[in-house]
Amino acid sequence: MQEFYHKWYTQYLSRDFEMLVFGHSGFPVILFPTSKGRYFENKDFGLVGSAGQLIEAGKIKIYCPDGIDSQSWYNYGIHPADRVKTHMAYERVILNDVIEFAKYETGSKTVGVAGCSFGGYHALNIAFRNPDKVSYLFTMGGAYDIKQFIMGWYDDNCYFNNPPDYMNNLSDDWHLERIKRMGIILGTGEWDICLDENKRMSGILSSKGINHWLDIPQGTGHDWPWWKEMFPHYLSKIG
Repeated sequence: MQEFYHKWYTQYLSRDFEMLVFGHSGFPVILFPTSKGRYFENKDFGLVGSAGQLIEAGKIKIYCPDGIDSQSWYNYGIHPADRVKTHMAYERVILNDVIEFAKYETGSKTVGVAGCSFGGYHALNIAFRNPDKVSYLFTMGGAYDIKQFIMGWYDDNCYFNNPPDYMNNLSDDWHLERIKRMGIILGTGEWDICLDENKRMSGILSSKGINHWLDIPQGTGHDWPWWKEMFPHYLSKIG
């Protein structure tokens, strides 16, 4: 499959940013790395390769942006308020640089977002905060609650970047209607350490009348071999 490496200076982080892109055409999917992962992680662990048939057939084009969790959520050397602000700067890179580039390259009006483990947080948070830009959301073993990273600190930025909280209280018709149009799959497993988080998120979505699929394959846990089975199956649902 075709592979492209991109590096550019982004004003939103005031530094260089890197990304790998796979495929020659197709619907764009932004695939986030796991906790503290880099832009090459999903390639190195075989997740991109698991979708090789769809990529080579020109049905899907995958964008793997860098992650900065080490500078944001996992940066315990800075105040929790600054961890959230650093994450929000990262979100601006994804929205204004990565998603806009993917839309331009593919001619698509929207993108899909996906991620495993804490990459699932990035995908889900971006999707629910910006449902006009995202039409598909796929998470695998997703972890969605960021309170573990902020040690009791809680301000508006924390609230609006913690999906279990803001989604539970969401009543804005504009957001709800657009999220309801989204194709949403929450993939987990019966042994997944994040099973309860996914059940909780599924319950919140159901309470809002948001159609989704909570997929809990039997005999699966929280690791790459299972995610590599889930990912191409979920991508095949893009129509």
